[in-house]
Amino acid sequence: MGELEGFVERCREAREAAEAMESPLVACHYDADGLSGGALVVKAFAGIGVRARSMALRKLSSDEIGLLEREGGDEIVFVDLGGGASKAIDARLLPGGRKIVIIDHHQTPGGKALQANPHLFGFDGGSELSSSGCGYFVFRKPELVELGVVGAVGDMQFPLSGLNRTMLSEGEKAGRVAVETDLSLFGRVSRPLVWFLQYCTEPFLPGLTGKRHACALFFEELGIPLRDARGEWRKYFQLSREEKVKVVSGLAAYLYSKDVDDETVRSLVGEVYSFPMQEQGTELSDAKEFSTVLNACGRHRKPEIGIGVCLGDEGAKREAKELLLLHRRQLREAVEFAGNAVEDFGAYYFLDGRGKIDDGLIGVVAGMLYGGAIRRDKPVIALSLNEEGKVKASARSTKKLVEEGINLGTVMARASEGIGVGGGHNVAAGANLEGDLNLFLVRCGKLIGESRKQEN
Repeated sequence: MGELEGFVERCREAREAAEAMESPLVACHYDADGLSGGALVVKAFAGIGVRARSMALRKLSSDEIGLLEREGGDEIVFVDLGGGASKAIDARLLPGGRKIVIIDHHQTPGGKALQANPHLFGFDGGSELSSSGCGYFVFRKPELVELGVVGAVGDMQFPLSGLNRTMLSEGEKAGRVAVETDLSLFGRVSRPLVWFLQYCTEPFLPGLTGKRHACALFFEELGIPLRDARGEWRKYFQLSREEKVKVVSGLAAYLYSKDVDDETVRSLVGEVYSFPMQEQGTELSDAKEFSTVLNACGRHRKPEIGIGVCLGDEGAKREAKELLLLHRRQLREAVEFAGNAVEDFGAYYFLDGRGKIDDGLIGVVAGMLYGGAIRRDKPVIALSLNEEGKVKASARSTKKLVEEGINLGTVMARASEGIGVGGGHNVAAGANLEGDLNLFLVRCGKLIGESRKQEN
């Protein structure tokens, strides 16, 4: 049980410090949680008549700290960044008299800068609250709750629990979030039925993903028409309850026939979160689809478009749709490559995606391998190259492995000592490497093995 009163009080302090700013810069991470959280803070400032600038960053290394020293101004709010770099912020940004507020959910040692972070109060930021959710608790206004939910879903924290659940309940009471148990695949709201399965990559559907004719045949055999009486393509959310039951049971039976594991099949159904105040039938009316739109913007180096989408800009929404198409195509290609290239390294599964998979996609792809390409019995470590040609490592695990003692944030931090910088959550983490890659991989195997032995 976390220290709820202390966390709420810290959020109040962060809000007061932020609302005292006159010309703030919101520096956020470039993924779905960072962009939704950054937009949430920009929107909160707008609500009190303060115009905030925003800057999305892929990481917060020495170079980015230098950029903020030059261009950040005197007032900075970090979102989904800063917790792991608190020492650098204390050393390089605070001495200049800057006003700093950190809203984060990564594992952190804390520091001198004012930081609202669930980890500092005994809550797990990897599963109980994302940075956008933390931002919601800082400002706690009903009109911000959708972005808090989007960020949590984007950070794979569903079904929402802990502090996320409190946020969700407040959103339901305000009529801004609806919750139901249903098929939880991407595209349930925005894609015609055939595309819904054809382009499904989470999980990968063997024999269906990427195969249009097979998907059409699947629905035909279930007796579900692909078009309505007007000739319009039907979408999953438009089906009757009886038709939905047919689809879910049919998919489960099909996947079992393909020897897909129980956990993957069970993951087909779960809580889904929708937004009644958004235009229905669009990506922004469903939390999972909204978060994927933001990931597409950030990972294709157009984070400002993602922030614009969150703030309701119509031009940004149109551009985001184009980025989403590109994102899903590249993701399908990357998943196909990864499924054939992943190797068993004993303590973990290893994917070398250098030169094959973009560093903005590698973490997502690593997690998606659990959709059928590998078993869920050990973590995945995947490699890519960043814009500078240096190695980026992304690690993914499962909740069950975390319960067994594996903390990937600790593994990445310790394995990269002296050869790079690493850290993150217990279930998802990463490292940027400049030294001996083989040493890093050997250390990872040793640390993962030791953590499992200690638990046993």
